[in-house]
Amino acid sequence: MNPVSIVSVSASAWVNQMATTIFLTPNSILRNSFDCGHALQFLCSNHKFRSRQIFLRKCYGSRGGFSLNRGFRLFCQSKTEEMQIRRYSPFLESVLLDANDASVSDEWRAVPDIWRSSAEKYGDRVALVDPYHDPPSNLTYKELEQEILDFSEGLRVVGVKPEEKIALFADNSCRWLVADQGIMATGAINVARGSRSSVEELSQIYNHSDSVALAVDSPELLNRFSEEFYSKPIKFIVLLWGEKSSLVSEGKVPIFNYKEILDLGRDSRKIMLDSDDKQQYCLHEPIKPDDVAALVYTSGTSGNPKGVILTHRNLMHQIKNLSDIVPAVGGDKFLSMLPPWHCYERACEYFAFTCGIEQFYTNVRKLKDDLRQYQPNYVISVPLVYETLYSGIQKQISSSSTVLKFVALTFIRISLAYMEFKRIYEGTCLTRNQKQPPYLVSISDWLWARVIAALLWPLHVLGKKLVYRNIHSALGISKAGISGGGCLPSHVDKFFEAIDVKLLNGYGLTETSPVVAARRPNCNVVGSVGHPIRHIEFKVVDSETSEVLPPGLSGILKVRGPPVMKGYYKNPGATKHVLDDDGWLNTGDIGWIAPHHSTGRSRRCGGVVVLEGRAKDTIVLSTGENIEPAELEEAALRSSLIQQIVVIGQDQRRLGAIIVPNKEEALIAAKKLSLVDIDASDLSNDRMTNLLYEELRKWTSGRSFQIGPILIAEEPFTIDSGLMTPTMKIRRDRIVAQYKDQIDNLFK
Repeated sequence: MNPVSIVSVSASAWVNQMATTIFLTPNSILRNSFDCGHALQFLCSNHKFRSRQIFLRKCYGSRGGFSLNRGFRLFCQSKTEEMQIRRYSPFLESVLLDANDASVSDEWRAVPDIWRSSAEKYGDRVALVDPYHDPPSNLTYKELEQEILDFSEGLRVVGVKPEEKIALFADNSCRWLVADQGIMATGAINVARGSRSSVEELSQIYNHSDSVALAVDSPELLNRFSEEFYSKPIKFIVLLWGEKSSLVSEGKVPIFNYKEILDLGRDSRKIMLDSDDKQQYCLHEPIKPDDVAALVYTSGTSGNPKGVILTHRNLMHQIKNLSDIVPAVGGDKFLSMLPPWHCYERACEYFAFTCGIEQFYTNVRKLKDDLRQYQPNYVISVPLVYETLYSGIQKQISSSSTVLKFVALTFIRISLAYMEFKRIYEGTCLTRNQKQPPYLVSISDWLWARVIAALLWPLHVLGKKLVYRNIHSALGISKAGISGGGCLPSHVDKFFEAIDVKLLNGYGLTETSPVVAARRPNCNVVGSVGHPIRHIEFKVVDSETSEVLPPGLSGILKVRGPPVMKGYYKNPGATKHVLDDDGWLNTGDIGWIAPHHSTGRSRRCGGVVVLEGRAKDTIVLSTGENIEPAELEEAALRSSLIQQIVVIGQDQRRLGAIIVPNKEEALIAAKKLSLVDIDASDLSNDRMTNLLYEELRKWTSGRSFQIGPILIAEEPFTIDSGLMTPTMKIRRDRIVAQYKDQIDNLFK
C-alpha cells in the first residue's frame, strides 16, 4: 500500500527542530480519518502546541491543511488515486454538484433535505428558542441550517463514515436536533436514547447497535457511565453541552465539545467550497430514500428494547403527510417537551419545521409557566401531560370558594351536555352497529339534537366568557393539543372538548415511524384515534384464526404502508413474528374500525379506528374470562384520590389492583368525611384502603368487572425507578414482578 504523507511546511512552531513526516495508509485522508486524528493527538501531545484550533485540509485541490497554530501547517496529500466516499443529503448539499447535473433536484430524498427548503423559505424567522440550557439558544432557520451543515462536516472530519452507527444519548434541546440531523446528513445511522435510561440499558443499546462513537448530553451524564463506556470500542465522544473540564476522567477516548465540532466543520466546508474541483479526491454519493436513517430502540414496556430500523423514506412519509392533522402555518408557536429520540416527538418536529413554526423547548417543571408565557398554538405531548393539566384545573376549581366552585362545575356540566348533542347532529357519535338507522329516524334525531344544542349554546358561550377564558389564558393551546403515545382517557378528552380546547388524538408505533392514524380538526371523533393517514391501510383480524373481521368487531389491528419499518436490527425472528411477507405489521393492539353510515349520528365516523388496549395486557382469570385492564384503569383514574393504578389478577378468580394514592387529596377527603381529626397529618393504611375501595366502587360501578383486593404502593411509579418507560407508560410486567410477594399474599 502506498502511504499518505503528512509533512510540516513551517518550522516556526518547532524551534530548531526538523520537519516531521508521518506515514499512514491511503484510507487515512484527513477529512474523515480517525487514524489521522490519533496522529494529530500524538503530535500535539509531544510538541505542546499553544492553540487547540484545527483547520482541516479537505480532499479538494491543493488548498488547506491543519493549522495547529499560526506558524505551523500540516498537509495531507494522497499518493494514490483511491477515491473516498462522501455521502451527503442531496438537496441540502446540492452545492456540491454541478449545476448542470441531472441529479440536482429540489425534491426531498433524505430527511436533512428539509433544512435547505426551510432556510430558503423562512430565512431569518426564528426557528427555535432553548432558554433552559447554558448558554440559552435562539436560532433562525438560516442559522439552524448552517449549524447542521457545520456539525455534519465536523463529524466527517473526526472520522464518521457512511452507514456507521453513532449513539446519541441526550435529552430534548436545540443541540440534540442539530446532532441528530448532522449525523443523518453524513449518511451515518443515528442511535438515540435519553439520559434517564439506566447505564445498563444505554450500554446494551450501544453494544447491540454496533455503534462506533458517541454524542452525549453533558459531562454529568458521561461521568455517570464513563466507567462502563471507556472500555468499549469508541472512536470519539462529543459533548453537546458543558465543557471537558467538568469530566471526572477523559480516559483514552478523544473527546470534543460541541463548538469544536462546529469549528472543524465550518473550516472544512470553507475549504471545500473554495475549491475549484470539489470531487477531485472524494466520490460524492447521495443518500437514497431507502438508506437507513436511524435505529430507534423501543421503550420496552415488556422485555428488552428492540432496535427498529427506520429509513429516510419511512420518516419522509410522516413529514409529507402530517399536515392533514396539524395544519400549521409560518409563525405558529409549538411547545416541545417530550424526549426527542422517541419517534412521536421526532417525526412531529421534523414536520413542524417544514411549516416555518417557532419551537420553544420546555420541561415538566417549567411546563405550566411556559404555557402561560409563550401561549403556544400547538402542544405535542402524551396523554399523561393532558391528564396532569386536567387534574390541575380540577384541583384549582375544588379549592375555590363554594360559589365559584358551583358556578364553574355547573357551566362545565352544561358544556359537556352541549357537546354530546352537538356530536349527534354533526354525525360524530361512535357506533359498532353495521346497520344504519332509517332515514326518518335520522332526521328526527338530528332535529331533536339541533334544538337542544341551540338551547344550551348561549349558556356554553357564557361559560366560555366567565370560566373557560381564564383556563385558556393559562393553557395557551389556541389551535390544538396533539395527543399520542398512549391511551387518552375519555373523561379528559371530553373535558377539554367541553371547554373548547381541541385535542387531536392519534395512534402509531415506533415500528410505523410512528403516526398511522389521527383525528382531524374537521373530523374530531371523540373516543377514537381518527382515520388512517394517507397511504395507510388498516385491517382487523381474529387473534386465533387471523380471519379478517368486518367493521365493528374487535380484533388485532394490522397496518401496512410507507412508514412501516424495515425490521428489527439483528433480530430476524422478532421481525418475522410481527411483519408478514405482504407488508402487514401486527401492532399487538386490540381495536375495531367504525362501520360506514350514510345517514344518522354516526355518518362521519366510517373508517375511524378505535383502540381497546394491548393484546398482551389482557388478563385471563382462572374462570377463563378475558379482561382488558385499560378500561378499568381509565375509569379509576377519574378519582382525584388515585394517582396511579395497575389492575392485576392473571390466573386468579377475581381482579385486584396496585394503587399509588394521592395522599394529599385522600387526607382532605378523610377530613371532610370526619374520618380523622382536622389537624391530622396523615392516614393509616386501613383508612386509606377503605377510602380507595369507595372510590373504586364509585368510578367503576358500571363496568362488567369489579376490582377486589387492593395493594397500596408507597412510592409512585417513575422513570427513574424503572417502572415507567421514558415516554411515561406504565411497565406493567416490572411492577407485577416487583410486588410479586405482596400480590401472592393479596390473593390468598
